[in-house]
Amino acid sequence: MARDHVLSSIDVGTSKITTLIASATEEGTANILGVSTVPSKGLRKGQVVNIEEATGVISQSVEAAERMAGVTVGRAYISVGGNHIASMNSHGVVAVAEPDKEIGGNDVRRVIEAAKAIQLPSSREILHVLPRGYVVDSQEGIVDPVGMTGVRLEVDTHLVTGGATAVRNLHKCVEELGIEVVSAVFGGLASAFSSLSDTEKELGVVLVDIGGGTTDVAIFVEGALSYSSVIPIGAINITKDVAAGLRVSLESAEKIKIHLGEAPKLPILPEEEKPKQKKDAIGDELDVSGLGLSEEMKTVSKKTLVEGIVKPRLNEIFTMVGLEIKRSGFGGMTPSGVVITGGGALTVGAAEAARRNLAMPVHIATPTRISGLIDEIMTPAYAASVGLLLYGIRMEKSEGGTMFGNIGKISQHIPVKGIAGRVVDLVKSFLP
Repeated sequence: MARDHVLSSIDVGTSKITTLIASATEEGTANILGVSTVPSKGLRKGQVVNIEEATGVISQSVEAAERMAGVTVGRAYISVGGNHIASMNSHGVVAVAEPDKEIGGNDVRRVIEAAKAIQLPSSREILHVLPRGYVVDSQEGIVDPVGMTGVRLEVDTHLVTGGATAVRNLHKCVEELGIEVVSAVFGGLASAFSSLSDTEKELGVVLVDIGGGTTDVAIFVEGALSYSSVIPIGAINITKDVAAGLRVSLESAEKIKIHLGEAPKLPILPEEEKPKQKKDAIGDELDVSGLGLSEEMKTVSKKTLVEGIVKPRLNEIFTMVGLEIKRSGFGGMTPSGVVITGGGALTVGAAEAARRNLAMPVHIATPTRISGLIDEIMTPAYAASVGLLLYGIRMEKSEGGTMFGNIGKISQHIPVKGIAGRVVDLVKSFLP
């Protein structure tokens, strides 16, 4: 694989910074070459609160991934989260430039620019303009109008906006390391690229990405993102509840929470009846003696943990997700149900809490369409990191025809000036 097609993603989260380096395959999947995850510093609820600390941990993560991949990161796709993310749907209309001929890419660009022409306060900036569907001369439901004939072209778009200051601070943290930010991508949209199938998006689905400090909600209807929002509660709130309830440190609470999520998977062989009987005799006690807790606890009550501490917080998160679905107006248009991803999806009882509060089919998704060094990242916690790479592959493929060639076609549209232009003209004069 040519080194030119190596992409990098930096998922800047509240609890962890993940850098992935991958090469793009011709099928549009990502072959992972380098992975690095370090605990976050200088971020709160998805936003940078200390530039120096955030830059330091991003630098650590990038350097470790570079060492593993043997590649230097020059440009990267980064994730944007936080309560400052908002969305709206907008409509654009233009007259086709040459009505007698086909609609071209230039017409599509013009109509999207028309949809972008909305009044926004100076404190906000547009992150994404995502077409939901085109209308050509009153014919609705068109996915790609290029090549069609018509007089009037319309588009329905979904605009994702973010706080200009928060986005700029994030850019600054990455650019200080000499890395060019290709694009800042809303975390929920990135997760969708790695967690949702085309069928789910087409039928209508709600993606819930439970991160450390925030929960991203992305609703897809008829194949297009139609509503985005961020809830300022995440998995770290569950850890804080466990710490307060058991009177332990945050580090110990995190270990207990992760162990609790893994606990049901421990009995593997059905014939091991004796250990099971022993477990039943102990009752609902969860053995935490092997976790190396500083408080030297031996056991904790599983019922107290799950019913009294974890479940109420999960209920709160999914109640707020339910309110977002109601606010979106797309409540009855998501028969594929809810797909949960992000590190918080591993919390014990997350799927059950979603089913109970949202009354919809629910499943937990892990990243797809990746190969290579994937052992560490095949968990919901890496959905956004992998999604950023897949988003980058899709964008670069759509911008350059195909990603692996067609350079001749692209060069026709690039004005070449000066000495280089004259050299090209001289070469062309010798060609038949």
